[in-house]
Amino acid sequence: MGIHVIKMPDLGEGIAEVEVVAWHVQPGDTVKEDQVLADVMTDKATVEIPSPVAGTITSLGGAIGQSMAVGAELIRLEVEGAGNYSGDKAKQEPVKSAAATAPAEEVGEPQLEAVAAAEASSHATARAPAPAAPRPAQQPPQRGQQAPAPMRADGDKPHAAPAVRQRAWDLGIELQFVHGSGPAGRITHADLDEHVSGRRQGGARAGSDNRYAQLHGEHATPIIGLRRKIAEKMQEAKRQIPHFTYVEEIDVTELELLRAQLNARYGAERGKLTLLPLLMRAVVLAIRAYPMMNARYDDQNNLLTQYEPVHLGIAAQTEAGLMVPVVRHAEARDPWDSALEVARLADAARSGKATRDELTGSTITITSLGPLGGIVTTPVINRPEVAIIGTNRIVDRPVIKDGAMVARKMMNLSSSFDHRVIDGQVAAKFIQAIRGYLETPATIFVE
Repeated sequence: MGIHVIKMPDLGEGIAEVEVVAWHVQPGDTVKEDQVLADVMTDKATVEIPSPVAGTITSLGGAIGQSMAVGAELIRLEVEGAGNYSGDKAKQEPVKSAAATAPAEEVGEPQLEAVAAAEASSHATARAPAPAAPRPAQQPPQRGQQAPAPMRADGDKPHAAPAVRQRAWDLGIELQFVHGSGPAGRITHADLDEHVSGRRQGGARAGSDNRYAQLHGEHATPIIGLRRKIAEKMQEAKRQIPHFTYVEEIDVTELELLRAQLNARYGAERGKLTLLPLLMRAVVLAIRAYPMMNARYDDQNNLLTQYEPVHLGIAAQTEAGLMVPVVRHAEARDPWDSALEVARLADAARSGKATRDELTGSTITITSLGPLGGIVTTPVINRPEVAIIGTNRIVDRPVIKDGAMVARKMMNLSSSFDHRVIDGQVAAKFIQAIRGYLETPATIFVE
């Protein structure tokens, strides 16, 4: 038998470090060649790490949420033959790492398995490993109860499948206190159910109304993977960019009437239109008059780059977090083509199948919360872009039109700009140009 060491691979694009976001194996597991061992996240995407050999896992080289340098030891396996490690296995010191020395509960925590939300700056050097993610605090015993005794001695780690560990994490249960009824004491979902049932019965007072019972638990959630990338990017954008937000009210009554007519006439053969592809076309047309909006600002080199192609980022909410798929060359698409591309990209993002190219390279972004859009928002610019267009919900409002009060469908546009390179008057004129296209929607189709 020999030892095979798998090191963190070089994923290209000058990436010096990656973050471990998921382990699919544990020490002692037997794996096959090409079996996925771990998920790691770069600044732009999640990458699966397969096993190049078959063998038995002996140690893991990092904890969930830890950043590891390219070339660092990721996994060690025991394999048939000599392996790729030349040291004497009998004399070798065991690998000491956060994943190998942490309690078993820390491995297999729930994590975000999705592609990164948008383009983030690649770091030039690897940073020090982050500490292991904190565990949720165990709920203290109720008054009059004794603290539960561990089911196993110190050092005797509980055995459970990854799905069971994740559910225990969600419930705030320490597996050290759970009795395992499976083979070799393995903890099952039924064991968790029994543990939760017993904890609730033990904590309830006879005749009491649990609606008013005191709560004492805490649940610490590690910010890792995509959620961490979103946090870093938002913090960087707010720290680096002096935002200002301009809000304008848009009468979309005629736009909604035209949209309904187009859907009735062409919906069956070309697909239904929402407001978004019509707004996309209005933004493309307005950029022709205000090309400085379709730009990216390199603040380190004081360089503003304007782009002729319009690569529209469309902010999309997924279960894993906010992502910004990119509709490339929006200037060359009609509303139906834009609608199809938005639907395709949104589906890829939500299913975790969007590629790196589909999530990077936007030159201006549109963001919308749909019917939850509220009255006014202050969207954060997708750095290094200089503008972001935000829509709010459409509502019926009384409006004075031609001297009479009538009901109109109104919507606010809440848009933010980088005040270092975009003046307030220019931003206002740009939004007024978009307003003109939306309030006279036939002009969207006139070149």
